[in-house]
Amino acid sequence: MIIDRHIAPLVIDEGEPIRHALGKIDANRSRIVFVVDNHGHLIGSLSDGDIRRWLLADPDASLLSPCGRAANTRCVRAELEAPHQQVSALLRGVITHVPLLDAKGRVVAVASNDRRTLNVGRFAVGAGNPGLLIAEIGNNHQGDVELAKHLVDLAAESGADVVKFQLRDMDALYRQSGANSGGEDLGAQYTLNLLAKYSLPAERLFEVFDHARERDLEIMCTPWDPPSVRALAEYGVPALKVASADLTNHSLLREMFATGLPLIVSTGMSSEAEIVESINLLRSSASPFALLHCQSTYPAPFKDINLRYLPRLAELSGGPVGYSGHERGFHIPLAAVAMGASIIEKHFTIDRDLEGNDHKVSLLPGEFRQMVSRIRELEEALGSGEPRVVSTGEAMNRVNLAKSLVAARRIEPGHLIETADVEVRSPGRGLQPNRLPELLGRTAGRTLEPGDFFFPTDLTDASQGGRPYQFRRPWGLPVRWHDFAGLMEGTNPDFLEFHLSYKDLEVDIDEVFPHRLDLGFTVHLPDLYAGDFIVNIASEDDAIWSRSIAELQRVIDLTRRLTNHFTLDEAPVVIATMGGFTSDGFVDPSKRPEMYARVAQALERVDASDVRLTAQTLPPYPWLMGGQQYHNLFMGLEDTVDFCEQYGHRLTLDISHSKLAANFHRRSFSEYIEKLAPLTDHLHLVDAEGVDGEGPQIGEGEVDWPLLARQLDELSPGVGFIPEIWMGHTDGGAGFWLALERLEKWF
Repeated sequence: MIIDRHIAPLVIDEGEPIRHALGKIDANRSRIVFVVDNHGHLIGSLSDGDIRRWLLADPDASLLSPCGRAANTRCVRAELEAPHQQVSALLRGVITHVPLLDAKGRVVAVASNDRRTLNVGRFAVGAGNPGLLIAEIGNNHQGDVELAKHLVDLAAESGADVVKFQLRDMDALYRQSGANSGGEDLGAQYTLNLLAKYSLPAERLFEVFDHARERDLEIMCTPWDPPSVRALAEYGVPALKVASADLTNHSLLREMFATGLPLIVSTGMSSEAEIVESINLLRSSASPFALLHCQSTYPAPFKDINLRYLPRLAELSGGPVGYSGHERGFHIPLAAVAMGASIIEKHFTIDRDLEGNDHKVSLLPGEFRQMVSRIRELEEALGSGEPRVVSTGEAMNRVNLAKSLVAARRIEPGHLIETADVEVRSPGRGLQPNRLPELLGRTAGRTLEPGDFFFPTDLTDASQGGRPYQFRRPWGLPVRWHDFAGLMEGTNPDFLEFHLSYKDLEVDIDEVFPHRLDLGFTVHLPDLYAGDFIVNIASEDDAIWSRSIAELQRVIDLTRRLTNHFTLDEAPVVIATMGGFTSDGFVDPSKRPEMYARVAQALERVDASDVRLTAQTLPPYPWLMGGQQYHNLFMGLEDTVDFCEQYGHRLTLDISHSKLAANFHRRSFSEYIEKLAPLTDHLHLVDAEGVDGEGPQIGEGEVDWPLLARQLDELSPGVGFIPEIWMGHTDGGAGFWLALERLEKWF
């Protein structure tokens, strides 16, 4: 059992709306929050299950209702002073967290059994979380408060999560200190003289801590003695660091335990037997802890680092482990992350030639920034170790590059399919060639012309095609010129959405639509043009910008001509991806207002009369031209809302894109919907997974469809939608029919 006194991620005020609770539940990964009044007294708990049950039971339920209305007032709780065994006994079955109350009934800590993670301030440490990156400033401030603050600023700019310092009470720590160290050995005398010269007293160090908080950095500090432990706890640091030199100092460890703070413990200079002895002591405490593998020489020889000890250290501790490095460069921490390190600590300086051992093994700000960037990329690349699946990007490329089973000749319904009826041809839209044995010997259920793809439904006896569907809002089908008639057979869409290719713009639409159709339509701008051109009306390149405006105008003009072939109650929607993508990384957020202004400037040059031009909400990582790129616009919540309100434009809300964006920004998707739905003229309904899993079938991703349906009914009633399932149009529209069948339950 661990006791966490950093309770902010786990508590919420009774007056806060339910949607804020959902956001906290998503963010804290504990799947629960505890509801308190404005004095901190416990009212009850809110888990995913509690919220769902309340939404179903209360006819007036709303995500804007206060948390106090939905709280489970019978949740398990315990007193802070209760024996550990008694609290531990409560953590059984579905009870994963128990709020601990003081004598006045206020929540002051939370007990749980999860030793795999701990929190350093707002950062969760352990499996499933990004690595905690610590800039160890230590005494590299040379005893100068202003230099210390400057180092904090540089650490913030370099991407550090935490800045770490050291605090010593020299008189309490050393038998001889400062100028009186002449009786010590030469090495100790050198160290003591440096410490006397450069250590900051607590009150001056706390000035630096205050500055770090202003820069939104978490703070850690190594206390070298009991008075320093007490001073740091009184100040309110979120965690303490145990120096390698104090791993075997059990009396000091007990002083740290008394604070209840999380401990990050370095293991340099200790044998495995000593490490195990200290682990047993750490486990007997209520403090969550993590161990850091460390080689305590300055600089450390590469041959002595022994990163392969990291898995052994994790096995011994049973919790998260990390690496504290004193070697040259930052390539070893990258390897440590690959070996399972959840914490990386590296010394940080502005000049390696300054006096003191730590400077020699420190990273400069630019080097630390590179390390942070490479670690974040490496964490993405490491993945989960789960069985291999085809990624979103690979699935798209497989359609273009792989091969399929196709009809070698005309096949009539009832024909028994044989080897001579089937060929292997590109592209990969149909059955993969390895499915041939399953296909042979089956009876054809439909007519196939030479070159037609075989699909999964050709391996079943299921009926093909859609049926009439019933929804509370208009619905449509995404189609192309060549397939809309076939997809419409047997079903009842209110409108069609034409997903154009650049070649579709050259087709004579009077030949496509010889008769007027009694339904509406929308038009989607082409995603890709010949010569690898993509519309980007945010581009700084005048040639790209001008052509993008021209291509957008061309589609709008085509849309106006299409109105002659349809019956419409209102102006047709045009869906455009406005651009703002980059190939090598996200732009600095400070540049986004200029990019939105460039979009607005372009739209002023477009004649959008008689159509409703909408900007499609976008994912963080678009799959363009066969690989991953980066979107910078229309995926951040506040800046998307600001664009619409400032420039008066409307949205096509793509549920998959915006869910991926919410995941990327670690924001509540319910909050995205709450802010974006009122600005929406059109909907793309499709599921999502992770930060780039775009286009899964409805119900096979992470979207909470019942909740989404309730929000959209409230915030954008009457707005039409299409099921935009990836490759849903293939196999006779099988993906669309399944999506519509599932959506009927909620919409």
